[in-house]
Amino acid sequence: MANGSEVVHGYPHLTTVRAAITALYRRLSYDGIRGYAPSFAPVDAAFSDQDDLHLGAQRVAHAMVQHLHLPDARMIVSFREMEHAASVELAAGPEYFIELNDRFRTHRQDIGAALAHEITHILLHRLGLEFPGTRDNEILTDTASAYLGAGWLLLDAYREDASSSQKLGYLTPEEFGYVLAKRALLFDEDPAVRFTSPQAYTAYTKGLAQARGDEQQPPLTAAGWSGRRRYAKDRRYAVDHAGPAPAGSPYSFDGGPGALRVAFDCPTCRQRIRVPVRGRVRARCGLCRTVLECDT
Repeated sequence: MANGSEVVHGYPHLTTVRAAITALYRRLSYDGIRGYAPSFAPVDAAFSDQDDLHLGAQRVAHAMVQHLHLPDARMIVSFREMEHAASVELAAGPEYFIELNDRFRTHRQDIGAALAHEITHILLHRLGLEFPGTRDNEILTDTASAYLGAGWLLLDAYREDASSSQKLGYLTPEEFGYVLAKRALLFDEDPAVRFTSPQAYTAYTKGLAQARGDEQQPPLTAAGWSGRRRYAKDRRYAVDHAGPAPAGSPYSFDGGPGALRVAFDCPTCRQRIRVPVRGRVRARCGLCRTVLECDT
């Protein structure tokens, strides 16, 4: 929890975020991902100053458990002084113990955001899905929370002005925006209508531009003129010299003359796709079922 300290911006964790999206598809499958529609409802996270603190937290936690398709386990939520925003005890159940920072006693509008992250930890634990290292595992948790429809609360908890700042989670605001945009493009929804924080809306629009950029990389037909020109030059080099694409390219080539193939990431799930180099090709991702129009 960044509270008053400088908030990091940009996309420093983008590679791990994309790997997390791929891992979710591999573990949950296309149909499993589709089961997380619609997103967590704002009314289920609503928390007024008149609500009883503990009963209200239990109510939000229960709604989050239902949204994330967890068994109807009992969530015991308590508050104490701590360095981080929250913590959860990852036991076998049937009860789960979540501790929230005392700060949330007076910042109740962000309790749903803290619970979204911690209860997603429980989901990933039950799925047996984790990344090596604490940092990458926390990025996986934030990504899963956002992509499965609960993590918009984490971005909405981001607020920043000239004198103070607050951000929950390990992703930057723009990275949260990117993951929410990837979900929005998949489910044809608009998470921006749920935001109460203007800074969250700005971060989402930046993340949406980054996500749309994934759909405009060659050899996809939606690639712009400059991308298509660069791709044609790299393809000629691969044909003449049997060489790979330049470092940093979103695609790579393999195979010999007459059997050249190009590999690139699916813009939806980021799984690597390989298709023959023979002009217009329609490819279907075997993981997320996205149909891709390509000009190879």
